[in-house]
Amino acid sequence: MIAVVHAHKPHFMALHCQEFGGKNYEASMSHVDKFVKELLSSDAMKDYNRARVYLDENYKSQEHFTALGSFYFLHESLKNIYQFDFKAKKYKKVTGKEIYSDTLESTPMLEKEKFPQDYFPECKWSRKGFIRTRWCITDCAFDLVNIHLFHDASNLIAWETSPSVYSGIRHKALGYVLDRIIDQRFEKVSYFVFGDFNFRLDAKAVVETLCAKATMQTVRAADTNEVVKLIFRESDNDRKVMLQLEKKLFDYFNQDVFRDNNGTALLEFDRELSVFKDRLYELDISFPPSYPYSEDSSQGKQYMNTRCPAWCDRILMSHSAKELILKVSTDLCPCPWRGGWNSMILRSFPALTIL
Repeated sequence: MIAVVHAHKPHFMALHCQEFGGKNYEASMSHVDKFVKELLSSDAMKDYNRARVYLDENYKSQEHFTALGSFYFLHESLKNIYQFDFKAKKYKKVTGKEIYSDTLESTPMLEKEKFPQDYFPECKWSRKGFIRTRWCITDCAFDLVNIHLFHDASNLIAWETSPSVYSGIRHKALGYVLDRIIDQRFEKVSYFVFGDFNFRLDAKAVVETLCAKATMQTVRAADTNEVVKLIFRESDNDRKVMLQLEKKLFDYFNQDVFRDNNGTALLEFDRELSVFKDRLYELDISFPPSYPYSEDSSQGKQYMNTRCPAWCDRILMSHSAKELILKVSTDLCPCPWRGGWNSMILRSFPALTIL
């Protein structure tokens, strides 16, 4: 993150975190506050004199806990920035640095929801949901939505159909979020939705392609006859094992296919966003699959063999936001509903950086 700050020198920086506190959040959440305070006071962030931090830390609340964390940093050179109060339905000027933690339900400067349990009934206690904030810079308003969608619970089930049942669950949840942020309660503005979408490659199509010349062996549980493992072997070459597939195992013999040329050869199997092509836009993907990297710091560029690598972490936007960020002029313009666009550019330009 610090390297990005030095490289791009953004005036407005948004950082969205999911599973904040990690998998063992009950034990590690106590370290979160220290981390946040050290980040805000660090020398690298000294030019950012205003900040808003929203941390959903109340893990004891099964009904509301999402483990989402949203950070927003404003450079001292940025003038006239306001944040929307969803309860008062008006903008308030942003001054100073403020941290909101524990439960966020009473915070009027955001909207937060956890997805209903029936969206993903096989997960006893899901933490999936979203947090939405709204900002206005030089009369240009936009929403930033931190999102975490549902994962694939089983590689074997994901492999059964194309698209998988889990893909359908994610579509339902994302559709709910998009409907929510453009409903009639508030004025419609451009929006960016970024976080962990858990988008996966079409597992059935990927396996059939990677193992096109392999034979498949099915292993079943002795007591239930349930399929517990699939083994794909080369037809020749001494029947070398190419892929082993279990509920939480995706062990492919050659990880280079996911890294070479940023995994471009597999982008054709990245299909989940196509359902929303009329509502969402995405800049070209120019990075390797973002999940599941090894949790061992000494093997940071290796993928774990638990899931098929995929582009889970994405930055998506409304088509009006697309027009906003692709405008190359840096001249300030009136806001969109008054005939033009404020020049705030994503990734390639320094005014707005989204992480």
